[in-house]
Amino acid sequence: MKDFGLVVIGAHFGVWLNDKIIEHKDNNILLVEPVPYNYSVLKKKFSDIKNIHICTNAVFSKNQKKNFYFVKENSIPKLGKHWASGIGSFDKQHILNHKSKRFQITENDIENIEIDFITFQDLIDKYQIGSIDNLQIDVEGAEFEILNSIDFKKTNIKSLQFESKHFDGTFSEGDKLKNIKDKLKNSGFELMQIDKENILAKKTIAD
Repeated sequence: MKDFGLVVIGAHFGVWLNDKIIEHKDNNILLVEPVPYNYSVLKKKFSDIKNIHICTNAVFSKNQKKNFYFVKENSIPKLGKHWASGIGSFDKQHILNHKSKRFQITENDIENIEIDFITFQDLIDKYQIGSIDNLQIDVEGAEFEILNSIDFKKTNIKSLQFESKHFDGTFSEGDKLKNIKDKLKNSGFELMQIDKENILAKKTIAD
């Protein structure tokens, strides 16, 4: 089993990860990103660095082949929002729910592919991960499914950061988020809301 400094589920194309990657440059790093054009950027940027692994699976609470939806690459300039390339989801409606006066997305802007969804535990097994210093999860509404499936007694995770704003539906926080907060606290994590969208959980009780 190997120690990983950084594991990112929903790595996008890495533009917001530069500082974290530099911080963990001497450690094993795993970047998980299923959107094809984002994955291509990651592969081009990091494929020559032996300690950075790139995975194209999507992570979910069970193994299955499933449709995965994302904004078409050629629609991004028209939509005018750089973050549009990062809202891939198993739920097409979740992407459409982002529509606003300044983000006029339609079904014609959405592409889908069938991919393999794997569990968090299978991801751990695939890359022989023994411990994770820093786990980051940004998966557009699937955070609950992943976090609820993690056995924190089995996997040594020292800290994790996750997006909270879509826990109970698009731009909605409710009982699912509360359940995960309780699970993390009961697993020895101290929680801190670091901004309006993300929560940081740090392990304070040693296993």
